[in-house]
Amino acid sequence: MNCDLARLILPEYLSQSLGESQELAFAAHLATCDACRAETERLGSLWRGLALLPDTLPEPGANVRDRFYESLAAYRHGLESAPKHGFKEKLAALWPKQAAFQMAISFALLVMGIGVGYEMQREKPVQPVVGSELAQLRGEVSNMRQMVALSLMQQQSAGERLRGVSWAYRVESTDTEVLSALLTTVNNDDSVNVRLSAVGALHAFGASPVTRAAIVQSIRKQTSPLVQIALIELLVDLKVTDAAPELKRLASDNTIDLSVRERANWALGKLLQ
Repeated sequence: MNCDLARLILPEYLSQSLGESQELAFAAHLATCDACRAETERLGSLWRGLALLPDTLPEPGANVRDRFYESLAAYRHGLESAPKHGFKEKLAALWPKQAAFQMAISFALLVMGIGVGYEMQREKPVQPVVGSELAQLRGEVSNMRQMVALSLMQQQSAGERLRGVSWAYRVESTDTEVLSALLTTVNNDDSVNVRLSAVGALHAFGASPVTRAAIVQSIRKQTSPLVQIALIELLVDLKVTDAAPELKRLASDNTIDLSVRERANWALGKLLQ
């Protein structure tokens, strides 16, 4: 996939309306193209902004629709009566040709419209509106974050896998797919830096008993003392008292690095005090 095609399907990507093969191709392109990734993040912030809108908004008055169509009719009349190379052509020239920028402008106009409607109706009683659309949008944004995190954590480059771990901080703490990917990264990634970053990302999933048990089991699988120490400190942060037996075994195992054994003793004192 090239950059032109990526920009063309970006709106569909953000709205989760692409097919599975196109989504995978797009995510793979983002992993290798800084420009498209930056543009996706900029437009994605608009989606995240919309997700922060309240579930209840004041409804516009009954006469707002009539005024809108009156203004639209006057606008159309002005365009039809304008010279052939006048305002209409200039306006068309100003409208961006790329679908991504058209989408950004549309979102901005939507937010402005909501603000105008609120100002016009703020003195009237607020009536609840159905929040299913906002809930759906939040779900789409969450799915997008999950997809990007999972895709980047599977890349060849350690730098891209680090970016994938950073995206894992943005998903819901109940996302089992991202949790599984993080645990796999902690146990198997070739880069110590990536494994350390993944250990930090596990903190958000620490309420899950599955996460806590997996952290305990992961310590002996590590070949790097730095990662082992990071896992031990995570157990202390999460107050995993059930880890005491494993920590005692680590502290008394002379085949383990001395700094790891000392940190295990320190953790025992913290958890059992």
